[in-house]
Amino acid sequence: MKLFGTDGLRGKAGVFPLDPESALLIGREVGRRSGGRVVLGGDTRESTPGLVRDLARGLRSAGCEVALAGVVPTPAIAELVLALSAGAGISVSASHNPYEDNGIKIFGADGRKWADSEEAAVEGLLLTSRGGAEEQRSGGETSADAEPDPALAEIYLRRLAEHVPTGLRGMAVVLDAGNGAAYRVGPEALRRAGADVAAICDRPDGRNINEGCGALHPKAMAAKTRQSGAAMGVAFDGDADRAIFAAGDGRILDGDDVLWIIARDWNRKGILRGRAIVGTVMSNFGLEHALDREGILFHRAPVGDRNVARRMEETGAAIGGEASGHVILPFSPAGDGIQTALLLAAVLSESGSSLSELATLEKTPQELRNVRVAKRVEIEALPETSRAVARARQALDHRGRVFLRYSGTEPLLRILVEGTESSAVLSIADEIERVARAELGAAP
Repeated sequence: MKLFGTDGLRGKAGVFPLDPESALLIGREVGRRSGGRVVLGGDTRESTPGLVRDLARGLRSAGCEVALAGVVPTPAIAELVLALSAGAGISVSASHNPYEDNGIKIFGADGRKWADSEEAAVEGLLLTSRGGAEEQRSGGETSADAEPDPALAEIYLRRLAEHVPTGLRGMAVVLDAGNGAAYRVGPEALRRAGADVAAICDRPDGRNINEGCGALHPKAMAAKTRQSGAAMGVAFDGDADRAIFAAGDGRILDGDDVLWIIARDWNRKGILRGRAIVGTVMSNFGLEHALDREGILFHRAPVGDRNVARRMEETGAAIGGEASGHVILPFSPAGDGIQTALLLAAVLSESGSSLSELATLEKTPQELRNVRVAKRVEIEALPETSRAVARARQALDHRGRVFLRYSGTEPLLRILVEGTESSAVLSIADEIERVARAELGAAP
């Protein structure tokens, strides 16, 4: 049984490994391995305060000082680890998942996500030593925990501002906070940079995080951007480590578009200096081809911002990201949707062009389908799905691709089909989705 996925622990709140006893054990182990001070915060889910409390008790039982940041984006935890010279940081969030879920993301002293080996060690303890966590309860705090320190959010805001190359001078921006962790600091960061911000979905109630809004549902943000005449729209996911944008005409722009705009801008300014861009196996082939025409190297990594960051380190790349909206910049320890929004707005302000004029990436027709599964079976062990994939590849005849993988954070099979003709791509995606749904016994 594997507990840690591509983005930490994630699952139903209150259920192993996100029950109080497990959180207490995780806190204790992070504290034991990190020592000193640990930064702790999370998103707006109704389950987050309880998990934060239990993690804090575990950390304190290991002799750690806990810096409580309250409701802040996940990348704020990474930034605060560096700012405070902390030994580790923990963010409680399930990112884009529904409110019933939650998760635990752990950062090391370098502000990067914990190494696989560290996660594996804690995973082993979770699977074999759950009783020990319960015993620790009697020795921990039983009264109310300390209040979050508002100075920590202020430190994060100041660090964001350090990397904004130009003021935004009254730029009109529509911001969809997804009723998540960025509901306060997201609008504030852009306003401090000079933007005129119209915030929507910024009233979390514990259960409305990601609900028909945010990075997974950007249509309302895009419509408001167009209707209001704003220069740019941005939608964050629940923990604001990713962002999806809209141009003034309402066109939705994903992470591939952002990489293209920033890469071209930095290449023109001489910032890239021959360094590459990193995408993933899910990045659109149009991005790779467009960068090649500009003389910019492009590398692909497995899905997950941790893998993108690793590939960036291996190749010396300047920027990396995913079509889903994660963008990793050289001055940020983790993918940060707010920092990405500030940088993109600054590029827009400096250029004197509209965002629509900058977003010139021509994408290959692509279709992504998500099939909810009741079980995970190796794709090669699914005869009907394997045959459907083989037929698809034969039909595409090297003019496209089919890529299947299981999500690292949800019980989903992701199906990507890419080709030269939209109608063929849609037809192939329909067939593979139908066969996979029947063969995997998809949950309702």
